[in-house]
Amino acid sequence: MGQTRADGATSAGQLLHLVRTGAAGTRGELQQLTGLSRSTLGLRLEALLRNGWLIEAGSTASTGGRPPTVLRFAADHALVLAADLDTRHARAAVLDLAGEVLAEKSGELVVADGPEIVLDTIADWFTALLDEVGRTADEVAGIGLSVPGPVEFDTGLVIRPPIMPGWDEYPIRERLGRRFDVPVFVDNDANAMALGEQAAGYPDCPAFVLVKVSTGIGAGVVIDGSVFRGIDGGAGDIGHIRVRDAGDAKCQCGSLGCLAAVASGGALAGALSDLGVTARSGTDVRELIAAGQPDALRLAREAGRRVGEVLATVVSVLNPGVLMIAGDLADHHFVAGVHEVLYQTTLPRATRHLDVVTGRLADRAALQGIGRLVVDEVYSPAGVDARL
Repeated sequence: MGQTRADGATSAGQLLHLVRTGAAGTRGELQQLTGLSRSTLGLRLEALLRNGWLIEAGSTASTGGRPPTVLRFAADHALVLAADLDTRHARAAVLDLAGEVLAEKSGELVVADGPEIVLDTIADWFTALLDEVGRTADEVAGIGLSVPGPVEFDTGLVIRPPIMPGWDEYPIRERLGRRFDVPVFVDNDANAMALGEQAAGYPDCPAFVLVKVSTGIGAGVVIDGSVFRGIDGGAGDIGHIRVRDAGDAKCQCGSLGCLAAVASGGALAGALSDLGVTARSGTDVRELIAAGQPDALRLAREAGRRVGEVLATVVSVLNPGVLMIAGDLADHHFVAGVHEVLYQTTLPRATRHLDVVTGRLADRAALQGIGRLVVDEVYSPAGVDARL
């Protein structure tokens, strides 16, 4: 991180950010970075220490004189409630501020049952998980929810989601706020997964793309550690790009020829059903692939080729260092199809530093990502200064 000195007006929230992100770990380092006087720095740090957001954690090795005291972000002073909602399944967890999962629960929860039923169930799960770890709602700093649809991040509203009937512009924040009086953040599941996977496995990668291929298809883009959402949350919605060989395949968005209509887990489930193989969702397709079902393997590779065609453009435009394939179809047959087309149709210049990988965090990727997002927002410099 570059220096923030010279204006002399570094706030307490900015000081906490420097410590939380590892840019500084002692009073001396903070003073050097910010140019604050010792007395002003002391007053602002005292406010952070008094609120329990910073702790003094021992001393560093001395180079002469009194060893400097180490400052650390107090990751255990509050909790985050996080939930990842898929089309037919959900996962919820209690995390500390460092992202460690303290308790979690998963189970069948059908998104098409509507926001009231689903959100009330998630809230019940949160309450039970807090009881399990012996903590209370008063200790919760914020809530994060990832959903399988496009989200207008500033408002927390899901906007015209193809596979979430009844959720369009539903006030998710207000519904959860009836049970928990804390900030609520909502984001697309691919964005959450990308944030979680990038932080866990590729923190030094400045351009990271994750493609989730499950019942639908979506991508999350992380640039310099932050999610790129576009002007209103529409970035990464690659599942609704028209592909040349999709014919008149109808997508759940209502259009014809979308990538998701021919290459998603939902599309493959439909194709397998037409062949007499029982499959309702991307999860069923994943199980068939794992079992070596021949039609599932063949369709997965074909789907990978189609997705690879679209990703060739994505890679050419963004020039990422890592392209991660995640979700139900993140199997080597599907990835082989992606590789086959991606490297055939993309200039070597765009792929010479590209790693194509599969996910590491599995079912916890979105939980970790949405949990990190909550901490980043609640403990942002502006958020901390407003609370002080």
